[in-house]
Amino acid sequence: MNRALLDKIEAQSFRKNAEEFAVGDTIRVHTKVVEGDKERIQVFSGIVIGRRGRGTNATFTVRRISYGEGVERVFPLHSPRIDKVEIEREGTVRRAKLTYLRQRIGKRATMVKQKDRRNVAAKN
Repeated sequence: MNRALLDKIEAQSFRKNAEEFAVGDTIRVHTKVVEGDKERIQVFSGIVIGRRGRGTNATFTVRRISYGEGVERVFPLHSPRIDKVEIEREGTVRRAKLTYLRQRIGKRATMVKQKDRRNVAAKN
């Protein structure tokens, strides 16, 4: 099939309020969790270590350290289970995938340079 036609069909299932974030940002992902007949919001916060895919197949991976163990979770970007995505801190990285954070221990595992806001304001 034609890629333009597929993009037009997929556009119906895109998120309307998609938050723009990049690899290296520290984010909080609010997901809807169904337990029995109740639904609640669960928050998963960590560093975005990768993005992949395009269209409705786009996903992003978030990594955090929980009780000394690294925990990674892959989220579909346009999933209806994701309530919202909040950016806690913007990071500056020089890689598309931050898989090197997996070998780091302790505070070094969460070290990503923070984006300098003064330079961003001066360029505009």
